[in-house]
Amino acid sequence: MFDGFKLETIELSNATLRVRHAGFGPAVMLLHGHPRTHATWHKVAPLLSSSFTVVCPDLRGFGMSSKPADTPDHSGSSKRAKALDCIELMRHLGHETFAIAGHDRGAYTAFRAAMDHPNVITKLAVLDTVPILEALERCNEKFARSWWHWFFFGELEKPERAILGDPDAWYRNTPAKKEMMGLEAYEDYHRAVHDPATVHGMIEDYRAGLGIDREHDAEDRQSGKKITCPTLVLWSLRDDLEDLYGDVLKVWRPWTTDLRGYGINSGHHMAEEAPEELAQALKQFLSN
Repeated sequence: MFDGFKLETIELSNATLRVRHAGFGPAVMLLHGHPRTHATWHKVAPLLSSSFTVVCPDLRGFGMSSKPADTPDHSGSSKRAKALDCIELMRHLGHETFAIAGHDRGAYTAFRAAMDHPNVITKLAVLDTVPILEALERCNEKFARSWWHWFFFGELEKPERAILGDPDAWYRNTPAKKEMMGLEAYEDYHRAVHDPATVHGMIEDYRAGLGIDREHDAEDRQSGKKITCPTLVLWSLRDDLEDLYGDVLKVWRPWTTDLRGYGINSGHHMAEEAPEELAQALKQFLSN
């Protein structure tokens, strides 16, 4: 897994991140979603590393990266805080500017990095998501039935107790999932979802989403702030983004100045289910 990549644990100002990196050329950071670790990219990253310097961290709160201290506003798990981690990590590795791609919850951190640091982020790719504010404002019965866990995860203590009672049942861990992910990536993910501190860190990401992250999005929209770099939106045709929102690009258009995107024939975890198609899409976007 990640043949030729260097694995490090890097201490930053407010977090310690586990990261793999390798490659040559312009830098791109790949951010995982819930409940994965950076290992979700192990099929995609090597396909990009011949043309790009690829950096794959565990986000703070996830995997083997550090867990932020709890606060009433969950600010340590905010996407703004995580975006700052990304900027600092890349500077530590020698990259003053870089492209960023994120899947699922990682897409929110990538989005926030592009919004908050327009002079640093050269290109943005978001996978299988719409902005948090859009998702919450468009919430209807269909969303509530499919994405009820967003609101359950907003409760204190109860989600952790439910998940840790039987993590394998909660996350539907099966031999088929292990085969699809690959043994090493599955073992990394499996260790994460069985670790109480990591489960808490992952759930805090959702609590921040319902509060402080939503506030940051609302402030940006009110001020008219938009993403200024080229933006690629990709979504899984066998997931529910089109069912929920219809024209996905229409949802993103008010937030961007240079937008393109399309669906990929995959389930939700496209980096694991359709790595070649995803890598090709990212490579084409990052090269132009």
